[in-house]
Amino acid sequence: MRAMTVAPGRAGSLAVTDLPDPRPAPDELLVEGIAVGVCGTDKEIVAGEYGWAPPGRDRLVLGHESLGRVLTAPAGSAFAQGDLVVGVVRRPDPVPCGACARGEFDMCRNGRYTERGIKELDGFASGRWTVEADYAVRLDPGLAEVGVLMEPTTVVAKAWDQVAKVGARAWFEPNSVLVTGAGPIGLLAALLGAQRGLDVHVLDRVTEGPKPELVAGLGATYHHGDIDEVAERVRPDVVIEATGASPLVLAAMTITGPYGIVCLTGVSSPGRRLGVDVGAMNREVVLQNDALIGSVNANLGHYRMAADALARADRAWLAGLITRRVPLERCAEAFTATDTDVKVVVDLG
Repeated sequence: MRAMTVAPGRAGSLAVTDLPDPRPAPDELLVEGIAVGVCGTDKEIVAGEYGWAPPGRDRLVLGHESLGRVLTAPAGSAFAQGDLVVGVVRRPDPVPCGACARGEFDMCRNGRYTERGIKELDGFASGRWTVEADYAVRLDPGLAEVGVLMEPTTVVAKAWDQVAKVGARAWFEPNSVLVTGAGPIGLLAALLGAQRGLDVHVLDRVTEGPKPELVAGLGATYHHGDIDEVAERVRPDVVIEATGASPLVLAAMTITGPYGIVCLTGVSSPGRRLGVDVGAMNREVVLQNDALIGSVNANLGHYRMAADALARADRAWLAGLITRRVPLERCAEAFTATDTDVKVVVDLG
């Protein structure tokens, strides 16, 4: 079979490699790969900045945003041939820490977790792959064209779950959310905000292309101005920051109304220094009972939340997020951005 592989730590090593077909263990599904999504983490791995090959190997099979169809399933499992499935990315650490022992491996305390397509485990960018039945999630069969959006949806499902848990420290009935960034994470965060019945606002710098139309398709409001001016008009109860851009991250911390919650999901690059009035920021956060949280990855509960959210979403709107599809043999094209990209997908068939 063919697979999209890379030698972690070595830029320019991306290649389509011939590998033996996998053989499922007794507790594993054998899955025909349909597609994988490409995100910033994949681009960092391809650039040689991140990633770890499986022990004793030089190359890693990429692809953590998976979609496939079951070929065989263990007897007595909840899966059957033909089911549409995704594979969970993270596996708990072997110790395990207290969080991993309770199924909260997204909150691993010691960093010894592994991740499919990222850290020490092969990913899903291959013609066939295997996954433990306990780490597979079935999707609505109507999501065959868009189910590859599942993994990024789990990220925002967790973010919203964390916002709700933090809000529950006191009476909490938010009315509005401001999402900064109209990439896949930001748009999916907006989708889940709309599904919660909130007044959704999305801020991005572009004025043309598919993003404004996608936001409008949710019944949300698109902005491209200064974040402070937008926040003054919106006065959001919740901010989901999905860019990782340092100026927006800093600005987002103090723009909510009283008892506001800011959830950071974008990962910033180190090295940029900005001047900030720490005293004013502290005063705002303390006197308004605000909360600032970071959120990354997802556990099985979040995968189920995401599967439900996608099943309830408009399929045409979801399809609009996938702005470019690249065949496996030309996978390198998926790692070069274009002005109209939202989500780029590599088709494995």
